[in-house]
Amino acid sequence: MKHHKIIPLLFFVIFSCFVLKAQQSEERMKRENLITTIDGILKNQVDSNKIPGAVIQIKKDNRVIYKQAFGYAQKYAYNNQLLSHPEVMTTEHLFDIASLTKVIGTTTSIMLLVDRGLIQVDDPAGKYIPAFNASDKKQITIRNLLTHTAGLYEWYPLYYRASNKQETYKLIGDLPPHFPVGKQRRYSDLGFTILGEIIETVSGLTLDQFMQENIFNPLGMDHTTYNPLATGRFTKIAATSQGNPYEKRMVYDTSLGFVFKEIDPKQWNGWRTYTLRGEVNDGNAWYANGGVCGAVGLFSTIDDLQKLVDMLMNKGKAGAKQFISAKTIELFLTKDDFKNGLGWMMDPESSFMKNGPEGSFGHTGFTGTSIAVIPSNNISVILLINRQNMGLLNTKEYYNTNPIRQQVFNAVLNYLK
Repeated sequence: MKHHKIIPLLFFVIFSCFVLKAQQSEERMKRENLITTIDGILKNQVDSNKIPGAVIQIKKDNRVIYKQAFGYAQKYAYNNQLLSHPEVMTTEHLFDIASLTKVIGTTTSIMLLVDRGLIQVDDPAGKYIPAFNASDKKQITIRNLLTHTAGLYEWYPLYYRASNKQETYKLIGDLPPHFPVGKQRRYSDLGFTILGEIIETVSGLTLDQFMQENIFNPLGMDHTTYNPLATGRFTKIAATSQGNPYEKRMVYDTSLGFVFKEIDPKQWNGWRTYTLRGEVNDGNAWYANGGVCGAVGLFSTIDDLQKLVDMLMNKGKAGAKQFISAKTIELFLTKDDFKNGLGWMMDPESSFMKNGPEGSFGHTGFTGTSIAVIPSNNISVILLINRQNMGLLNTKEYYNTNPIRQQVFNAVLNYLK
């Protein structure tokens, strides 16, 4: 009788081992195909001189399944002068993450204040900022600012009328709404700049202090900061634009749709005339806010960004600690009428995560950065490209990285099948 029981058990164990090995082999092949595909995409972009360099990281469950650097951290000096010895890109390089600042820094800060009961997302902005108690802004809530439905200007060259943070906040408060409040999503840096003011008002700390003490230090994000050159700690920083040629065009070229009757483009001429490396690319952040802004300005590495993404994917837990409550995470990652979350983009039609499964979220940055997360498959894709160091194309635009993002995301979707 005993032998009759042992033999089937042995067969079961052997069969299970074969199944497990087959599954592991299939997973390994899928992962190798994913790596080969993305290697091909990014290497081709670098080799064909479309982008200087890139860093990518893909994490599935609790394991980094792909991490790689391509090309150069800086390939060109000012006026598109090819460097004789371009700086090779590494996975340790800091990037100007541009509008990823909105979600990594500002949205997370607002999450923490909500979680601590210090604010509510449906509070009027005027509760914290007197300028928003004016009749034309009374309806604007923190939710409106987070969802780009506050009706503020999509963009405004603040540095023509402001030279520091206090003047910037006052100017935005004085500007009339440009669109109806709550009726349409109009992506606006001004709204997130004001969220920065709310964070400072409520916490009593400067924006960079609040983020450092409440986000970056606790999460071990030691390579995330505003104004990295001022710290003296970082030598590996990817270069971005050669001055601000596109932003200058936004002021001078009315065909782009930015018309400000009160501004004469020639009345200010503080444009930078050198390659930016460690200085925020965005003019409003640099010229009018000292490099620290709720909309843009953070520099970070791929590993640091992963730490914050992991916290979100783990429903607010960072290691054994509940960093932000699961309830607050759910509040911010629930779609609104415009198919986006609070701060985070969730629209599956967004080109950097097109056709992503329900619940996918992410964001992009003008410098070439992006994050895409698929919670249902517990996978994240962080892609950092320093596209601006190539200079403007003949079209007077920067090279469009959306097709690269989409190809990479499609490769990940194929891997998940």
